[in-house]
Amino acid sequence: MVTPPFLKHGDTIAIVSTARKITKTDLEPALELLASWGFKAVLGHTIGAEEHQFAGDDTLRTQDFQAMLDNPNIKAIWCARGGYGTARMLDGLNFSVFKKNPKWIIGYSDITVLHSHIHNFGIETLHAQMPLEIEKKTEEARKSILRVLSGKDHRITCTTINNKNRMGATAGTIVGGNLSVLYSLCGSSTALNTEGKILFIEDLEEYLYHIDRMLQNLKRNGMLKNLAALLVGGMTQMQDNAIPFGRSAYEIVTDVVREYHYPVCFDFPAGHIKDNRALILGREVQLNVEETLTTLIF
Repeated sequence: MVTPPFLKHGDTIAIVSTARKITKTDLEPALELLASWGFKAVLGHTIGAEEHQFAGDDTLRTQDFQAMLDNPNIKAIWCARGGYGTARMLDGLNFSVFKKNPKWIIGYSDITVLHSHIHNFGIETLHAQMPLEIEKKTEEARKSILRVLSGKDHRITCTTINNKNRMGATAGTIVGGNLSVLYSLCGSSTALNTEGKILFIEDLEEYLYHIDRMLQNLKRNGMLKNLAALLVGGMTQMQDNAIPFGRSAYEIVTDVVREYHYPVCFDFPAGHIKDNRALILGREVQLNVEETLTTLIF
């Protein structure tokens, strides 16, 4: 895998929205944060643009992202927020310049579309908190972004007291992101090959039976069979029907992967949670899931 160049003091980071609309006011805490880190910020034309729920129409969002991909002065692209919309513009993008001169693509949730697509080019990306509401996240979540962009050693150590964890030590390339997005990419050229890899999944505000349906789909596509490990981040604000599904999100995951024997870690600090730590997707990592402690070393 190719690691994009690390950033240095004075480098420029572009902020664009590939999905939902967002205002410059929403970005003020993130802009202050970038300045405190010693980086310059450039806002794309999608910031403040609006077409229904989107940050401008598909053409504008495509052109905005493309311009930042191709601009050699832009050293990283920080996607402003998620929601929905990235898949609508993906096929309009030309990655030929990017493949020759990679740069960090940063975001999570709907940005899983870009992470998965770019992973298949053999280039690392950064699954991390986006500018929207970054001031509401933990200090460690913020620092983890800077640590990766600056090329410093990065590891995640977390307390995981969960009787559903499956212990073990392993190594592999970490991939994944938002479960709903991974599910929506199945059957396309953007779908992930998870063979021998550590898969990370998370989701927000999904019905429990949706979680089961999506995981059954991934299973039937062979995406859960030969993993090195499974990391489960925030399964946040799950919903249920009037007639309960009968299992929690964690119980659903446990049931779906019951026949496999790789390590499984729940409550991993990434996703739609306050402590959303940065993950270098595409990086070979070492993982150790112990009874009360999980360590991920990049």
